[in-house]
Amino acid sequence: QVQLVESGGGLAQSGGSLRLSCVASGSIASLKYMGWYRPTPGAQRGLIAAILNDGTTTYDGSVEGRFTISTDNAKNTIYLQMNDLSPEDTAVYYCFADGTRRSWGQGTQVTVSA
Repeated sequence: QVQLVESGGGLAQSGGSLRLSCVASGSIASLKYMGWYRPTPGAQRGLIAAILNDGTTTYDGSVEGRFTISTDNAKNTIYLQMNDLSPEDTAVYYCFADGTRRSWGQGTQVTVSA
């Protein structure tokens, strides 16, 4: 089970951008499914972006067209590029990765001001 550490959160203005990084303690090349969650109304966490190890990506409708998930196997890192941010994107963002078990990062806070 890999350990995950997120970074890249912080304060952004509405319309701005941030890039989140999630560095794994081991190789992500063999991991089948990775992605990002954030809290949603009525749920502790809601999936907002995910990527399969074949490169297929999926997005929640609230972020599609604005957020992009990607991976860099050489750096064992999962990225979330967030563009055109709005105050509604303010949340703690968690990355996850599925090997034999699901690993979670500790979360990184994103705050978007109007």
